[in-house]
Amino acid sequence: METLIQPKVLKGFRDFLPKAEIQRASLIEKLTSVYRSFGFVPIDTPVLEYTEILLRKSNGETEKQVFRFEDNGGRDVSMRFDLTVPFARFTAEHKAELYFPFKRYHIAKVWRGEKPQAGRYREFVQCDFDTVGSDSASADFEILSLMKTALNAIGVEKIHIHVNHRGIFNRFLKKIGVEDKSEDILRIVDKLAKIGKEEVEKQLTEITGNTETSALILKYIAGASDFDSTLNLLEQMAGGKAEDSERMREIREMMKAAGIADTFVFDPSITRGLDYYTGIVYETFLDDLPSIGSVSSGGRYDNLAGLYMKDKLPGVGASIGLDRLLAGLEQLGLVAEKGSYLDAEIYCLDKSLSVHYQGVAAALRAQGVNVEVFPDAKKMAQQYALTEAKGVKWGILIKAQDAEKDVLTLKNLKTREQFEGIRVSEAAAKIKE
Repeated sequence: METLIQPKVLKGFRDFLPKAEIQRASLIEKLTSVYRSFGFVPIDTPVLEYTEILLRKSNGETEKQVFRFEDNGGRDVSMRFDLTVPFARFTAEHKAELYFPFKRYHIAKVWRGEKPQAGRYREFVQCDFDTVGSDSASADFEILSLMKTALNAIGVEKIHIHVNHRGIFNRFLKKIGVEDKSEDILRIVDKLAKIGKEEVEKQLTEITGNTETSALILKYIAGASDFDSTLNLLEQMAGGKAEDSERMREIREMMKAAGIADTFVFDPSITRGLDYYTGIVYETFLDDLPSIGSVSSGGRYDNLAGLYMKDKLPGVGASIGLDRLLAGLEQLGLVAEKGSYLDAEIYCLDKSLSVHYQGVAAALRAQGVNVEVFPDAKKMAQQYALTEAKGVKWGILIKAQDAEKDVLTLKNLKTREQFEGIRVSEAAAKIKE
């Protein structure tokens, strides 16, 4: 007798039952609608890329997290760990077919071999939106505005988006003489929330070689009391006014003009450890659950596409981590459970009426009602149990005498209220109320 294989999934991976997948699909639909309202269009790229494409400009931490292997043809390939690097390759490869500025969104799975923890998995969905072909404050601000609008659209109102500018930070590091160590410093600073101030100071001292320099960096990333004061302080510490600080002021004015300035915090400890970011960077936190980490992040990466083509193509974008966001919303009780997309269930009271039931279902669907027919004439308790499990609000009962008159009984399964002897059009109107 053949031994049965135990059904199980890999650590850090998950199956999604209908209720969970409906939640995800619902959020994706709302996000997609917002992306489109800002003029963004969809693209897709392969799950597998040549490893040199994904890792040519990355740090050691990224390489440790990538799922990498040799395929049957002896090629060194990896599974995408984000959607930004594949987008850079996509843009370079299809430049002649695109128009610029090009605004794309991409909602798809990515894979990282990091340690699984609450809200963090090895396989997860990212919802990216980027603009390439424009190096302007307007393009930077539009991404920030889209982040806020998209999160608000899925019911997340209490958020703050923390922003910083890598250009100002790089000028500061050059001024204090540690420009050659900038990549390591940026990665350490980016871990401030995870490892704490003391550990950051210790690691900075090890890299810079003295406590005075690490103290200056800590003073820089501490900022000031508010957005404008912090910008003024960082500008001063970096050596005065420059294009990067003036860009931040222009973006700040756009925030105020749009009436959303209160959503944004200037946080110089936000660096986004990946070294392809060159300008503004940002991370988004839930006010009521900051411990879950950033649910949306990104920045400007003017030199990324330059890895794959000679022409410089500036870009800016962000990503919403759907699975982490969902985990946060569930903890906050902001996600409603839904077992199906059905509005109504036509119960099978008499199997001889199956043809009639299907005709009524088709007529209801034509009027915008999501409905299904229970396929078997089982006991009503069993039929009711199924619709309750699916979260269906309306039940439709049709007896033989009702079928002859072309009427039905509509029952609200929550309130138990019934509407007897009504026609399909009346039932549809009632359901859609």
